Amino acid sequence: MIGIGIIGYGYWGPNLARCVMEADGCVVASIADQSAAARARAASRYGSARIEEDWRTLVSDPRVDAVVVATPTRIHFELAFAALKAGKHVLVEKPMAATSREASILIEEAEKRGLVLMVDHTFVYTGAVQKIRDLVVTGVIGDCYYYDSTRINLGLFQRDVNVIWDLAVHDLAIMDFALGVRPLAVSATGAGHIKGSPENMAHITFYLDGGATAHLNVNWLAPVKIRRTLIGGSRRMIVYDDVEPSEKVKVYDRGVYHGNEADDPDQREDVYRMLLSYRMGDVWTPQLPVKEALLSEVEHFVQCIDSRTTPLTSGASGLRVVTMLEGASQSLRQRGHPVELADMRHAS
Repeated sequence: MIGIGIIGYGYWGPNLARCVMEADGCVVASIADQSAAARARAASRYGSARIEEDWRTLVSDPRVDAVVVATPTRIHFELAFAALKAGKHVLVEKPMAATSREASILIEEAEKRGLVLMVDHTFVYTGAVQKIRDLVVTGVIGDCYYYDSTRINLGLFQRDVNVIWDLAVHDLAIMDFALGVRPLAVSATGAGHIKGSPENMAHITFYLDGGATAHLNVNWLAPVKIRRTLIGGSRRMIVYDDVEPSEKVKVYDRGVYHGNEADDPDQREDVYRMLLSYRMGDVWTPQLPVKEALLSEVEHFVQCIDSRTTPLTSGASGLRVVTMLEGASQSLRQRGHPVELADMRHAS
């Protein structure tokens, strides 16, 4: 039985603790939080777990085999690094770290000690995203043309990270897992409208290898909650709406055919119109598993510890996502000036 310690019992920690208790092969051994109210809530629910004020006590506890970091981003590195140095496996909430350099150090430490380092990119473990990856990898959609996402809602405003690091991180993890393409450069613009808070809205464009592009619209100051993604391919298109209670993924057999252009420049415009044809085929909805993604993620973490295998959302994938976040934030500060991500990777 793997003993798991959870640092942070505020917003996301209780969900992780619940899934640890529901998963096979593990147990909540300890919970640490600076807040007395949070510790009281944890103690009332997990009577057999040790409840600590100091996270260092949790990390040094011999009953704890693995540590879950569910705290603000600014202290992810400190906590995760200390846990790895103490010989504990680590599951760290998204984003993995505040900088790509910190993420690289965590990867090096985990590899040096033979420990599992996993990032809490929960959407990767949803049936919807798993199905999207399958549709892309098996060639159902053909060549990927674009990824176009709207992820907006009212709040929750953060103080330590902007909306890119809070919301766009989900799309970047999905792109990294499902599309199989590498981002080459990024351009981002945005604005902050609440005094004392970072940027609450942003529009981000990633230029991907193979000629594809990704457009992300993220916003904390929207009157409605929208989680809608369009993925266009040369053969078919996907609409992924995470707000839908069912039928979250729909596959459209639609597209455009284009024949060869005429050699005579004077005839090209007329011939171009005649050669374009639009395909309006069927729409189908693949069946998706209904299991909770966070529970699947925790179970995967335990399986990786038992078998010493690399997680789907490994430290390496977490580093790739953080590098994209850094590039987008740098471009935002430069009012949309494109940032080459290869330069960011070399710098880290």
